Amino acid sequence: MSSTSVVRPSYAAVLRIPHARRTFAAALLGRLSYGVVPLSVMLAVTRASGSYAVAGVVMALFSGTSVFLSPARAALIDRYGPRRALVPMVAAYVTMLGVLTVAVWRPGGASPLVLGAVTAVAGACTPPLGPTMRAVWGRIAPERALLQRAYSLDGVAEELLFVSGPLLVGVLVWLAPPAAGIVVGAVLMVAGAAGFVSSPVVREVPPGGRKRGSGPAGRPWVRELGRPVGAALGVGLALGVVDLLVVAFAEGQGQSHGGAGVAWVLAAMSAGSAVGGLLNGAVAWRSPAGVRLPVMVAGLGLALVGAGPAPGLGTLAAAAAVAGFFVAPALTTAYLIADESAAPEARVQAGAWVNTAVNAGSTAGTAAAGVLVGWLPTGVCFAVTGGVTLLTAVAVAPGARRARGTEVSVPLA
Repeated sequence: MSSTSVVRPSYAAVLRIPHARRTFAAALLGRLSYGVVPLSVMLAVTRASGSYAVAGVVMALFSGTSVFLSPARAALIDRYGPRRALVPMVAAYVTMLGVLTVAVWRPGGASPLVLGAVTAVAGACTPPLGPTMRAVWGRIAPERALLQRAYSLDGVAEELLFVSGPLLVGVLVWLAPPAAGIVVGAVLMVAGAAGFVSSPVVREVPPGGRKRGSGPAGRPWVRELGRPVGAALGVGLALGVVDLLVVAFAEGQGQSHGGAGVAWVLAAMSAGSAVGGLLNGAVAWRSPAGVRLPVMVAGLGLALVGAGPAPGLGTLAAAAAVAGFFVAPALTTAYLIADESAAPEARVQAGAWVNTAVNAGSTAGTAAAGVLVGWLPTGVCFAVTGGVTLLTAVAVAPGARRARGTEVSVPLA
């Protein structure tokens, strides 16, 4: 299905694509569950077990199975189509969340082994609504200019969901036990997924089936994912490190456990990312996406190096906003390249690999930050993180140079 031809693409034009608003809104409703469930699970498991160690292990199992099995779930969607694959995934995911809710509703209600097993299965069944929605954008917005705006809008909206989700949990815990947040997350997923799979444009997505020559040797597009996946891994790594470094920096400024300063710095980074993402989608780029990608990753690296000498939280917030300005554009561009590289029947998988790289990088970054903070001053840690991000930009640049001769640049306005 193709969208109506648009002379001057805009964000309004994206939402005017037939059925786009309904499909996008349903996907966002379901994806809000991703911002609600993890924090609710952590709070509920901590309350039920009385142990931060148990909560940490349980969350590691939940996040690990969710992140690292994402490409496998995406492959099922590519093979069987969104409707046939998403419905059983949602059913299994919600069922496991229901079991977990019963287990943690009261303190001491279940053993750590049971909690770990249930959360691991729930994570393994997490429906990949984000990659699936991006694949749908690729079908209904085939014009390059319109697709970039669609991806930018999608990325900014997702960023806002991960900010608003924890805020919603904060309100819920005032009114009910933390386990109630798990229930709300499950309801959001059911409602969003139901609206998504019932959309006419989603119903028209055909199953890809099993293609002949589907092994790695028969999928030359897999090799092209190295650039976007590598860039996403580097960006995710930087984000994971920065989260912990901001806490350490605030404590060094005399704020107990980071205080409100941490929230302001991270909010500034999110705001910068939202602004950067919207501007990236609106700019009439003349250079190919493969050329822009390392530049955007390098911009993030330079901003993090510049954050090192920050004398106070106000200066750090400004530096974080500048760093955030490159985050959404870099990830949006990575998704664009992945979509262009993938075979039509593997678009969800391609997007899932980029998404997995971001989350895996973030997890690794948080772990690395704990080691860095113990050995180096916070300012030096920011500089080291920026340096690693710059190396990532260099690593993906050779592919960008090859793209000059293979990609066609299409003016966006």
